[in-house]
Amino acid sequence: MENKTWLSRAECSALRGIAILGIMLHNFCHWLSIPAKENEYLYRVSNNEGLLGILAHPDAMLPINLVSYFGHYGVPVFLFLSGYGLVMKYGDRPDLPVFRFIRYHYLKLLTMLFTGFAAFTLVDLATPRPFHYTAGNIIAQLLMYINLLPWPSRSIWPGPYWFFGLMIQLYIVYRLFIHRRGPAVVVGLVLVCWLLQAVCGPEDETLRRLRYNCVGGMLPFCAGVLLGRSRPAAWMQCFRRWQWALLCMATMGVLSLMCFNFQTWLWAPLFAVAATVFFVKSLPAVALPPLLWTGGVSAVMFVTHPIARKIFIPVSLNGEVYAGLLLYIIGVVAIAGVFELLMDKIPKPKSPIRSSQGEEK
Repeated sequence: MENKTWLSRAECSALRGIAILGIMLHNFCHWLSIPAKENEYLYRVSNNEGLLGILAHPDAMLPINLVSYFGHYGVPVFLFLSGYGLVMKYGDRPDLPVFRFIRYHYLKLLTMLFTGFAAFTLVDLATPRPFHYTAGNIIAQLLMYINLLPWPSRSIWPGPYWFFGLMIQLYIVYRLFIHRRGPAVVVGLVLVCWLLQAVCGPEDETLRRLRYNCVGGMLPFCAGVLLGRSRPAAWMQCFRRWQWALLCMATMGVLSLMCFNFQTWLWAPLFAVAATVFFVKSLPAVALPPLLWTGGVSAVMFVTHPIARKIFIPVSLNGEVYAGLLLYIIGVVAIAGVFELLMDKIPKPKSPIRSSQGEEK
């Protein structure tokens, strides 16, 4: 039977599972005193030198360093899935009012953000070195425009919550500029956003601010949109798992090389997404259930993992690196399970799509 889409629901869920694992592990490991820090918002040669150093002289900290350096590429995977999912859900529907669409997605994000943020602030204030919040920053975080403020890296706390501001921007861009428009517009958006970054210096503050906002996430998001609008080639549907595995390894090799040049680094998220997709397609069915479960609770894990990090990071900072990491993973899973039950009790926002009888679906 011919597949009409590139990715099945199960594959999308597995991709979300891999993405959240990469993000949560990265957000723990890069807090440690290790040489291989990530190049996420800025491009620092010293970070690449740190990675090369640990690869040349590997030790017990090699996994920690690799996750620290590459784990943030889980974010582009989420952005890709968001673009792909919007096309799968809305397609070219004409009955998609701008305000209703943006309100619906803002309220969905706010449900997660508000619950996680409230819990995190309680833990943050009860643990050493609490963040100094201002009323303006709290309001900006809840209204999701905090990414637009000067020095977002100093005002967003916990740090991973920058993703909410990024996502609401991309939802707005999708509805205003992408929905029901041709591929030329989508490709044009990618090229404009790439050019804005390409003319910056590798360590310019302007580059950091662009990458904290939708300009930095446009490439993987639009890749998801374009893939969702296309149909898989017949010959690719005949690929076997070992062929997908070879594609994954080759793409990972290219991704690694792209990280060592500023201009190619700007396109690296596309290859990170491709490698993750190829990896999921190479997996046997028996390996999918853990990833499917993780993908199913990925949103809750995202909003709650900073809570577990603040609690358990002292264990690793005091010398028991892997003990702290293991406790962190257990804590994330446990807290996510509790919050999943809690968030099921919160009323869901109404869909922006109306049924044929005029009722909201």
